[in-house]
Amino acid sequence: MIETLGLDSRERWNEVAKSFKDYDIYYSPEYLISFQMIGDGDPILIYYKENGLKAMCALMKRSLKTYGVDDWFDLITPYGYGGFVFEGDMSENNKKVFSKAFKQWVVEHNVVSIFYRFHPQLRTAENAYWYCDPIMLGHTIEMDLTDEDTIWKNMTSKNRNMIRKAEKNGITIEHGLTWELFLEFKVVYDATMVKDNAEEYYFFKEDFYRSIFDNMKDTCEIFYAVYEGKKIAMSMMLHENDRMHYHLSGSVWEYRNLAPSNLLLYEAAKWGSSIGCKIFHLGGGVGSGKDNLFKFKREFNRNSDITFGIGKQICNQEMYDKLVQFCIDGKTDFDKDNKFFPLYRTI
Repeated sequence: MIETLGLDSRERWNEVAKSFKDYDIYYSPEYLISFQMIGDGDPILIYYKENGLKAMCALMKRSLKTYGVDDWFDLITPYGYGGFVFEGDMSENNKKVFSKAFKQWVVEHNVVSIFYRFHPQLRTAENAYWYCDPIMLGHTIEMDLTDEDTIWKNMTSKNRNMIRKAEKNGITIEHGLTWELFLEFKVVYDATMVKDNAEEYYFFKEDFYRSIFDNMKDTCEIFYAVYEGKKIAMSMMLHENDRMHYHLSGSVWEYRNLAPSNLLLYEAAKWGSSIGCKIFHLGGGVGSGKDNLFKFKREFNRNSDITFGIGKQICNQEMYDKLVQFCIDGKTDFDKDNKFFPLYRTI
């Protein structure tokens, strides 16, 4: 009824995942491997099939040994988006059968809690009530890549002017996928994270980039803006099954007024359209808010309106409470009223 696949079954994992019409890069083992490299957990794919309904969810499985318990785990969707993708007979009876099977699965696998970041394009939050209580947080932006005319028309006039400005400034956009580009990207990206006062987590090590380079040659592309021979903005795009994602990005601060990122995203969108992608997901703002980052992305499609949400699922309340108490006993400054989930992983 439920099959659990790990990296030792990558061929089977890919076979299952790609059998779904709504398959996306965030459900591929190759994508999850890079986040295993930085300690996010062990990648697994949960695959359910029964009574004409099938479902899948990619997750990172994290040990809880450092919290004083052996053989217990919690799960989290990988960096980006996820949640269960359903396909087939979505009847009320099948809902009940799935819910029962999944509840049994978490018991058998000693799962304490699960945190989901729902996929806004696949709208995985819509059926999340089958297994948790979804919480809608904010909006993300996607671009319609039907053709170049549609891409241009959906932009705001302000953004079109910024793109023209970048072109007049002599900025050109190039792209490729070499290890040298990854190393250059890391330098630009890390400098951007320093400027933005980002958490240590976002300073990815070289092994992280090596994993992407080695495992995602057919689904990754690096775009960069060049001005007077210097790379002043760089972005990593992921693409698969008609969708493209704005994965990671950085720019050289002193050149921001030349609008390199505006032109870069425009050219990347046109490239995505040329290889058959239908949608280019830019994501949202920091913390799902309508901040300057969100407003910048909104300039690329003033007609976009998709919602992002999360899910919090406590699978074993007794063990969850035990882990929280372990933290309270071990940290004099532990804030038990913190909204972070799961609470015992509060930094």
